[in-house]
Order: sequence, then structure tokens, then C-alpha cells
Amino acid sequence: MKGRSNRRHRWFRARIAILGVGLLCVAALVLVRAFQLQVVGGDRLREMAEGQHLRLLRVSPRRGAIYDRHGAELAVSVDVDSVYANPRRLRAMDQDPARTARRLAAVLDVDAKQLASRLATDRYFVWIARRVTPHEATRIAELDIPGIGLTTEARRYYPNRHLAAHLLGFADIDGRGIEGIELAFENELRGSDRRVEAIRDRRGQVVFADETIDDLSKEGQNVVLTIDKAIQHIAERELALGVRTFEARGGSVVVMDPSTGEILALANYPPFNPNEPSKHPTAHRRNRAVVDRFEPGSTVKPFTMAAALTAGAVRPDQSINCENGVTRIGGRRLHDAHPYEWLTPTQILAYSSNIGTAKIALELGKRDLYRSFRRFGFGDSTRLGVPGEAAGILRHYRSWYEIDVAAVSFGQGMSVTNVQLATAMSAIANGGRLMRPTLVRRITDARGATLEETKPQVRRQVVPRRVAKLVGEMLTAVTEPGGTAMEAAVDGYLVAGKTGTAQKADYIHGGYAKDKWLASFIGFAPADKPSVAISVVIDEPIIAHYGGTVAGPVFRRIAEVTLRHMGVAPDRGRAVLAEMKEKPEAEPAAKAAPTGAIEDGQSSVPDVRRLPLRRAVLTLHAESLVPEVSGSGLVVRQDPLPGSVVSHGATVRLQLDRRSLDQKATVSPKGSPSLAAAVPRRPHEP
Repeated sequence: MKGRSNRRHRWFRARIAILGVGLLCVAALVLVRAFQLQVVGGDRLREMAEGQHLRLLRVSPRRGAIYDRHGAELAVSVDVDSVYANPRRLRAMDQDPARTARRLAAVLDVDAKQLASRLATDRYFVWIARRVTPHEATRIAELDIPGIGLTTEARRYYPNRHLAAHLLGFADIDGRGIEGIELAFENELRGSDRRVEAIRDRRGQVVFADETIDDLSKEGQNVVLTIDKAIQHIAERELALGVRTFEARGGSVVVMDPSTGEILALANYPPFNPNEPSKHPTAHRRNRAVVDRFEPGSTVKPFTMAAALTAGAVRPDQSINCENGVTRIGGRRLHDAHPYEWLTPTQILAYSSNIGTAKIALELGKRDLYRSFRRFGFGDSTRLGVPGEAAGILRHYRSWYEIDVAAVSFGQGMSVTNVQLATAMSAIANGGRLMRPTLVRRITDARGATLEETKPQVRRQVVPRRVAKLVGEMLTAVTEPGGTAMEAAVDGYLVAGKTGTAQKADYIHGGYAKDKWLASFIGFAPADKPSVAISVVIDEPIIAHYGGTVAGPVFRRIAEVTLRHMGVAPDRGRAVLAEMKEKPEAEPAAKAAPTGAIEDGQSSVPDVRRLPLRRAVLTLHAESLVPEVSGSGLVVRQDPLPGSVVSHGATVRLQLDRRSLDQKATVSPKGSPSLAAAVPRRPHEP
């Protein structure tokens, strides 16, 4: 019995030992595995665990806004809804793709068949429609289709529609700048993307973030332009009126502060809506004032005169023999529009004499003329900072012949942009300093703090102050009685300026096209203390093509309203120039008494009955009205009636009758009908 008891005791102890060894082995295995999990593979497993409940969110900041100089919004970003789908969830919820597509197509402007094929894919995410309207978003939410959801995106919005569209450009559907300021300042406006860690539930929905996304994201910077929204509106309105009145192809206007170089308005026509850029032809989105190059014609004569006065090649009181309007230079005949004999430099500018200007340039010499034009900025970019800016063309003087010196002196054989013309004329206005034109005043952060500010920059002193002042005084003769641009004179202000009427080059047959013109006017006001410089260019007008007739009135109306807007008081001592302007085209139209009070932005409809078409159009254009013509001959009826008070840009319907024209015609000595009495001709302007 005792032996059996000992055996049991030993077996019990053996089992305890075996169990202990087993437990020790298990513990060792646990420790080894724990070491492997916690030490050897700890980092990898930790990343796997975090990946199951943490999510890295890519946060795109809100695009910065664009403002005018006074803080008015020109381009902003607004939150809108976009519709997306999860095709896998649709399939898991037994949703028929074709039926779902038809339900969505009934609300959204999408193709049901194409949408059905996209919903049938094996993907987690597809776009249905982006940037939908609030009404469409509400209806999609009411459908309550599993797998169809709404998400918020930022959309670029231009609250003023076409206003300054060519300058602003536009952004694509993903918020990337495509043209204009949007493209030039893409890095500043877009900001930088950030990644934010957030906790998500088992369905993948974000439930918590350590810090708010708004606090972590770096928002885009804001761009404050030098543009004045009110002046921009005035420039675009009057440019459109001028282009439509003379049935032109297009045009551009640059309004600049000559003392600082800040551009107050940059207008182009035809317009486009940056909210819907795809609905407009690509050519309509072209920034003509910066991109288009053209031969400036007579608008460069003031710069030739300034160069000659600086070099002493001509005296202010000197008389130049203009040889009765015809001369030969370099074996080529050179003409003036009207025969003149002896003219002073002031008269040469006032009458726009090509011969007088050419003789002064030849006396100056091709080397000094070229260098002076280069100092005024011709042949070089203005460094405005917008995409596609053209530099213009000015060939080196070593390749000039004698006739080239003459041609360049009055604006042929070279090309410029409208911004270059405005900048050069500003140098005459501000005492001979060539300013660098600027479009951006400052860049601010999301809180409004200034990060970068643009200061006025003088590129160089082009001509002495006394010469600039003298040329400015000479240019006032252009807008006074007897000058080529009496229509550009502004009542109460002394205006200095120069007209240009240039034939466009014929690139097919060579030479110049006989029926394609470019009318322009550049000037500044008040001439004695300039506050604004304006350059107006009208491309291919049909009804008339003289710079004083086509571009001069556009300058006058822009300058008049702009000076009032800027608070520049008129000189009450100056006589009203309206009655002094003797229009040689025809007898003046009758001024009908207005039937009501006339306010700013309104005109009294003049009486244009019994006038020929061209004179009637010019009369209405002078009052900021647009004619709508039917028939031919003389005007027999008009609507609204004379004396009616209407807004600027209103349409006046004219009915013309050929029989009235036949009755007004006289018989010439040869017995043929003559319309000289009905349609007097305007003296030609170079």
C-alpha cells in the first residue's frame, strides 16, 4: 500500500512538473510573440491600426478674392453643391443603374444613357454633376437615393458679369486660373494645400479632428487691383457705344493716373461673361489693350515733337515749310490731307501735318528719333504682369532709310499696344517721367493684412519737364476750334490730346487696305494739372474712320464722368466749348427742348429729321445714343421723339426715305445730281 501511495505521489508531482513546463513554454511563446508584435513589428502594426480609424484629409483652401481699389468685389469664391455617386453601394442596395440615371437626369442636365454606364462601373466614387444650383441640390436630396450624395465645393464667381472680364480672366471648374489676373497670380490666389488627420468610424465618416480644418488650412491671398469699378464701368459703356455706333470690329480703352502709373480702367470690346466663358468665342476673350499690336499713326507725333524739342532740332516758334501738302522724301511722295505752307510746331500738331512732322524728324536724325522712341517705351514690354502682353515692334535705326525716318515719325512702319500709348502719353502729362504701369495695388492675406504693396515706380526721365509741359500746351490746340479733335473737348476742362487715323496693313496683297482703318485718340485732362490720361482705340469702324470723329467723343464722355468721379472741379472761367465747335460735316441738328429733367447718365434726344444718315448717326453718338436704321436717304421719322429724355446707350429708331434725298439733291453744272448740300464732307485727317 505504501509503495502504491508513493507511486501516486510521484506521478502527481510529475504531472505538476509537466504542467509547469507547459505553462512556461506557453509563457515563453507569449513573450516571444509579444516581443515580435510590440518591438519587432510595432511600427508597422501601429500604422495599420491608425489607418483603420485615422484618415488624412487633403484640404484645398478657399481661393482668394480679387477687389478693386476701393474694396469692391470683382471675383469671389462661393460654396456650392456637387452631386456624386458610389456605384458599389448602389449595387449593394439593389438600385438599378438605368432607373437611377433616369431619375437623376430628370433633375440635372445630364445624359441618362451615359450616366447609367457610369453608375454600372465597379467604383467607389464618380461625379454626377458639379456646381449645381441650390434648387437642383434640394431636389437631389429629396430623391433620397442610397449611394447618391451631395458634397460642397468652392466655385469661382464674378458678381459683375462682363465688367473687367478681359483683365480678370477666369478660373476652371477645379479653381485653377486660366487667363488674366487669375492666371498671373495663380500661386497667390490659390494658396497651398494642407493634410489634416481626422478620426473616422467604421463606415469611413469623419467624426472628430484634433483641430478645425479652417484653422489649419492656409487660405489663398487676396489681390487688390488699381482698377476703379465705377471708372471701369464708364469706360466699358462708352467704348461699347462707340463701337456699335460706328459698326466697328472692336476696340479698347486704357484709363491711367499719369502721376502714379496706376491703371484705373482697362476696357475691351467685344465683351464676354467669365462665369460662362465657353459660351463666347475665343477671340472675344482677348485682352486687346495688352495683346493687340497696331500702327499708331498720328498719335506718335507728340513724341516726335518732344524728342526734337529736347535735342534742339526745332524751336517752339520756328516755321516749317510744308510745301502746300506735297513733297518728296527718299524718292517717295509724301502728302498732307490739306495744303499748308508755313506752320509752327503747334500748328503741325493741331493740323496733323505729316510733312511738317517728317521734316522735323529728318532734322533730328534717325539715331536720336529711335532712341527717343525707345525711351518712351516703344518696342519694349511695359511689364504690366498680365499674360500675353505684346512688346510692339520698332526696328533698329541702322535698317532705316530716309523714308523710314519720315514714316516712323508719324506712326507708320512700327507697332504699339494701347497700354504703351497710354503710358507714353502719361509721360508727357506728368513732366516727362515714364512710369511703370501697374494693375495691382497690394496683396493681402485672409485676415486683410497687407503682405505686399506696389509703389509707384519711375522707369526713367524721358524728356525734361519744360519740354513735356510745352508739348502738353501744344496738344491743347488739337481739341480747340480748328484742331482735328474738337469732339474730344470737355466742357469746363482744358484737354490735351492727339488723334490718329491709320490704315491697316493688307497682309494678303501687301501695302495698306483701302477700307480698313484704325481710329484712335490719346490725351489727358485737365491739361494744366493732369489727373487722368486716356487712350481710345477703335478697330475697323465703318460709318466713319477719323480718329477725332470716332474715338474723340468716346474720350470726351469717359473723361467728363471720370473727372467728376475723381472730384476734379471744372474751371468755371473757361467758356463753354460746345457752341464753338463748328462741325463741318453738316448744318447743326436742331436741339429739341427736353420734355423732362435730365440727370447724370441721361440725354435729351436731338432732332435728326431731314438729316442724312451719317450726320444723324454722329449727332446721336454725341449724345451717347445708339441709332437703329431702316431704309436709305434722309431721316423722315425718329422714335423716341425729339426732346425725350432717355438713358445713355438707348436706341433711337430712324426711318429713312430716298425720295427726301432726291428732293434735297441739287444739279451740278454737268447736269448730274449732287449731294454736296445734303452731305458735306469733313476735311481729311491723317
